[in-house]
Amino acid sequence: MRLPHRACRRVGALVATFLSALALPVPVLAAGPESELAERYAPVIRLVEQTEECGHGEPYQPTDVEVVFGNEEVALRGPWDSTNLVRVAPVVSDLTAAKAGYALDFPGDALDPGCSYEEWSKRITAGSDPTTYARVVAEPGRPGRVALQYWFYYLFNDFNNTHEGDWEMIQLVFDAADAAGALGTSPSEIGYSQHEGAERATWGASKLELVEGTHPIVYPAAGSHANYYVPALFLGSSAAEGVGCDDTESPSRELRPVVKVVPEDQAAYLQEYPWLAYAGHWGERQPAFYNGPTGPNLKRQWTEPITWSEEKWRAESFALPASRSFGPTATDFFCAAVEAGSDVLTKMTRNPLPVALALGGIVIVLLWAASRTSWRRSAPLRLARRRPWGEIVTASWAMYRIRPGLFLAIGLLFLPLGIVVALLQALLFRVGLLEPLVDSAGESNAAVGALALGVGLLLTTAGLTVVQAATAAAMLELDEGRPVRARRAYAIACRRLPALLASLVVTLAAVILLDLTVVGIPIAAWLVVRWSLFAQIAVLEELPAHRSLRRSGALAGGHWWKVATLSVVVTGLGLLAGPLLGALLLFASDASFDFVNVIASVVYTIALPFAAIATTYLYFDVRTRAALAETAAKPADVLPAEIA
Repeated sequence: MRLPHRACRRVGALVATFLSALALPVPVLAAGPESELAERYAPVIRLVEQTEECGHGEPYQPTDVEVVFGNEEVALRGPWDSTNLVRVAPVVSDLTAAKAGYALDFPGDALDPGCSYEEWSKRITAGSDPTTYARVVAEPGRPGRVALQYWFYYLFNDFNNTHEGDWEMIQLVFDAADAAGALGTSPSEIGYSQHEGAERATWGASKLELVEGTHPIVYPAAGSHANYYVPALFLGSSAAEGVGCDDTESPSRELRPVVKVVPEDQAAYLQEYPWLAYAGHWGERQPAFYNGPTGPNLKRQWTEPITWSEEKWRAESFALPASRSFGPTATDFFCAAVEAGSDVLTKMTRNPLPVALALGGIVIVLLWAASRTSWRRSAPLRLARRRPWGEIVTASWAMYRIRPGLFLAIGLLFLPLGIVVALLQALLFRVGLLEPLVDSAGESNAAVGALALGVGLLLTTAGLTVVQAATAAAMLELDEGRPVRARRAYAIACRRLPALLASLVVTLAAVILLDLTVVGIPIAAWLVVRWSLFAQIAVLEELPAHRSLRRSGALAGGHWWKVATLSVVVTGLGLLAGPLLGALLLFASDASFDFVNVIASVVYTIALPFAAIATTYLYFDVRTRAALAETAAKPADVLPAEIA
C-alpha cells in the first residue's frame, strides 16, 4: 500500500526526530514532489542595477539567513530595558529560545543608515549564493488547492520606512490537492507580495514574464523589495500598496536564487530549519514602521495561503508611463512629497528636537516676512502704481475676481498644450525615429526618459510665457477701459510671439549651459530672476528679444529679492497647486492616477493665470519705481496712477 505524500513527510519527520534523539546520523532522503515542483517554478529575480556604490539601485539580494548566525557584528536583544543585550553573535539555538519582543540587531542605525548596511551586507554575503525558501502548503478546510511559496530575506529595507531585515515572497496557486498533483497541471494564478498586500496575475497573463515557460520573473523595487511583474515606476497611496513610489525600472541584474525547500509539516520544518521557531524580529526594534519584521512563520499566509490570496490580492498596481504628460503632474509631486515627508519623519523619529527647532524657525521666518509687508487691499486698477509685496497679492486676487471668465479662458491654453505634448511624445517614441531606441533600451531608458521630460518641460515653459504675455495684454486693456476677451488678449500676445520665443530660447540656453557646469547654478538662478519679466516687457513695451531681456535685467536688478521671492511664491504655488490637489486625492480616494492627473491639470490651468497676474503687477511695480527714481518726482497719493 502506498502512503499519501503528506503521511510520508510526517513519518519521515518522526524518524528524523527519533534518530536525532539517539544521536544517529539522519539519512538523506531522495527529493520528493515538493522539491521537484519548487525547482520547476523557481523564480528569476531582476534587481535594479546599481552602477555606483551607495547610489541609485538595489545593493541587497535575497540572502541565506545563515549568514547572520554566529556573526560577531550581530546581537540578540530582549524587550526589557535600553540595552536588552542577550547575546553577541547569536546562534540558531538562541533564536529558538527567544520569545516575542526579542530582536536581532545589525551594525548600524536604521534611522540614519548611510552606506553602513550596504557595506556590511556585501561583506557578509560575499561567497554566499542568493537564496529563496520554497514551501508547498495546503490550507485546512480548503481542499483541492495548494500553494507554492517562495520567501526572500533581505538584510535591509531602504524605502521610506527604513528598517533592518525584510521578508518578501511570491506565491503560486494550483488546483490540486498536493505537490504531486500540482506537478501534473499548471498554476491557476500567482501573487507577488507588495508591502502589506499583493498583486495577482492569472498564469499566462501578458504582464507575467516567464523564463523557459515556468520560471516567473520578479522585479523587486529598489529599496522596498516589493515584487512587481514589469519594470516601471509604481505608485501607492495605502499600506497595502505602500505609500510612495516603487522603482523597478531597467537596467537590471538577473539572479537565480538557490532553492531551499521547507517542509510543510511543522515538526519537519523545525527539524530542518529550527530558526523558523523564532518569534522575534529579524531586525532592530524601532518605533512604529521602522521596526524590524517578524519571520514568515508568523505571517498569515504561512498557514492560510488560499484565504490570504482571496482576501488580500488585488488585480493590478498603478504604473506611471515612461513618457509622462507635460509639466509637473500629481504623480511627480506625490513621489517627491512622500520622499521628502518620509525623510523629515525619519529625522524627527531619530532626534525630534532639531527637526522641531528647524520647523519652528521656518514658521517664525515666514511670519516675520509676512509682517514686513502691507496686506491692505489694493485697488486692482490703475496698474502703474507702487505696491508692497503683500498688496501685489491682494490686488492680484481682486483682479482675478473682476474677470474670472477672462483669465480662466486664457489659462485653458494648457489643456490643448497637454494633448499636443502627449501626441508629440508618442510620435517621437512610438512611431518616429526614436522607436528603435525605445524598443532596444526599454521605455525607462534614461536618455529616452530625459528627452520625454525635456519635450514636455520646453513646451510647458513656452505655454507659460504666452499665458503671461496674454494676461499682461488683457490687464492693460482693462486698465485703459477697453473691452477685452481672451481671443483679443492672445491676438496681442501673438503679435509679439517671435520676441517672446527668442527671449525664452536665450534664457533656457543660458540656464542649461550654466547648470551643466554645476558651479554656474547660482549664476543661472540669478539670471532667471533678472530675466523673469521679459514676457510683460515684450508685449507691453514692444521691445525685441535682446532689449526685452536687457530691460528686464535693469528693472528687476534693483529689486532682485522682491522679484525673486514673489515670482517663486506665486509661480511656484501656481505650478504646485494641481499636483498638490492630485496628491491629496491619492490619499483620500481610490481614484486612478490617470484621473487624478487630469484633475491636477485642470487646477493647473486655473492657478497659473493668477501667477501671471501677480507677475504683471510686479512688472508695473518695479517699472514705476524705476521711472520715479529717474525723475525724482513725488506725485500726490490721490493720483490713480503714478506714471503714465
